[in-house]
Amino acid sequence: MYIDNKILIGKNKEKELFIVPNKANRHGLITGASGSGKTITLKVMAESFSSMGVPVFLADIKGDLAGTCMPGEENEKIKERLDGIGIQDFQYKGFPTVFWDVFAKSGHPIRTTLQSVGPTILSRMLGLNETQEGVLAIVFKIARENGYELIDLKDLRLLLQYVAENSKEYTISYGNIASQSVGTIQRSLLMLEEQGGNYFFGEPAIDINDLLKVNSNGFGNINILHSVELYKQPTLYACFLLWLLNTLNANMPEVGDLDKPKLVFFFDEAHLLFDELPQYMLTQVVQIVKLIRSKGIGLYFISQSPKDIPDDILAQLGNKVQHTLRAYTPAEQKVIKAVADSFRANSEFSTEEAIMSLGTGEALISFMNESGEPNIVEKATILPPQSMMVAIDDSIRLMVIAKSEFNGKYDTVIDRVSAFEVLSEEMEGKRQAEEQAFKEKEEQKLREAEEKERIKAEKEAEKQRKEEERLAKEEEKQRKELEKEAEKARKNSWQFKVGKQVERTTNAALNSAGRKVANEILKALFKR
Repeated sequence: MYIDNKILIGKNKEKELFIVPNKANRHGLITGASGSGKTITLKVMAESFSSMGVPVFLADIKGDLAGTCMPGEENEKIKERLDGIGIQDFQYKGFPTVFWDVFAKSGHPIRTTLQSVGPTILSRMLGLNETQEGVLAIVFKIARENGYELIDLKDLRLLLQYVAENSKEYTISYGNIASQSVGTIQRSLLMLEEQGGNYFFGEPAIDINDLLKVNSNGFGNINILHSVELYKQPTLYACFLLWLLNTLNANMPEVGDLDKPKLVFFFDEAHLLFDELPQYMLTQVVQIVKLIRSKGIGLYFISQSPKDIPDDILAQLGNKVQHTLRAYTPAEQKVIKAVADSFRANSEFSTEEAIMSLGTGEALISFMNESGEPNIVEKATILPPQSMMVAIDDSIRLMVIAKSEFNGKYDTVIDRVSAFEVLSEEMEGKRQAEEQAFKEKEEQKLREAEEKERIKAEKEAEKQRKEEERLAKEEEKQRKELEKEAEKARKNSWQFKVGKQVERTTNAALNSAGRKVANEILKALFKR
């Protein structure tokens, strides 16, 4: 409850316990066993920050925080609590509430792009090992250097396929890209999509400034992330909050110390944020927690035990509310002693005993004073919320959504040109080029085959021609041999021999007569 420029959270008979506004960005912690009243404390804080004009972001895991938009109603338990701590003129009222939902069912869609999330947080979402995370980092680097915008899951799936198919081109510049790792990432993306990741990644992406709105009456909006379904995927839930924290830190300007925070961020079930968190990521979170308060943002972690929070982060949490813890084993008793020792002791009671004896709605409280030091721990009763403490009907939720200034802003998904479209065009062009090259290669093969057939046919024809010539020669040879044999046979015959004798006698007579005629001619010439 916001009173006299202070945030009243709890009260005992002697003291009112306030969070000092200019120390609210020193972060805080709400812990306690299940059913001890942590949600009520969170709700009272959120309402008080809103009344002070500070926007709030919180996750509604059970669905019962949605009643913040409606005025509460008095009942015997609330009346008894108010009377017990002496609160007068308690006003029931609703607060400006904006509902958000990753699945776009019970609130305005809240999305972001893959390139905004980055490979580190996405690797945790996907449960990748170090090698697979390295491959994913390479793929993101390739996307960045080649102008491939990674907006949604289909962008990344196609880029992974493209990189795997062309891994030889990237290995020298970026390192080995094992096909097995790419396959594992693809399977993990499919699982993430089935968990609802396809709703979270896309555009229009959430504008962080929309979480920093104050209404016309000066009340900060209470931004409630409907997480009933999201919480069923604990890793996705934790990584979403981690992304949002990282985004706030990256985009909010340095403002130094302010009179009041610009935003208060509640991490419910904070242990999920740190479960199995790699050391390098934990180092980053610790660094953010240390630096983000200078940007006017207060972080409040809610979990069952302070031991759920790493020590380096616990050391940064100055405003603490400790509800009851139960100790049935020596290990649990040891935890309680460690928790008690983290408070500035109060000489009027044993902190360790008080932790185990607190009733529902009671808590040990230690907030930072004006000097920035933790106050001595006090045992007190937490104020009741001013708004409704139960879930609301869907009709009320829809009415609040319809009246919101963000109604319609994020409803329609925008699927602009990104890596999927660019790569599809490149891959199609490459496919067509490969098909054309294959076609040309096949045509060349066909031409070469036809040329071979032509040459072969010519050789066969030449061979046949030569064979025919050989056969012709053989036939001519055989003919001549036959003629020779026939001539020989003819010469050896009786008619041939008689004819030859007559021919020789005739030739001799002719020769003799010829010689006589020649002599007579010569004699006549010499006489002249």
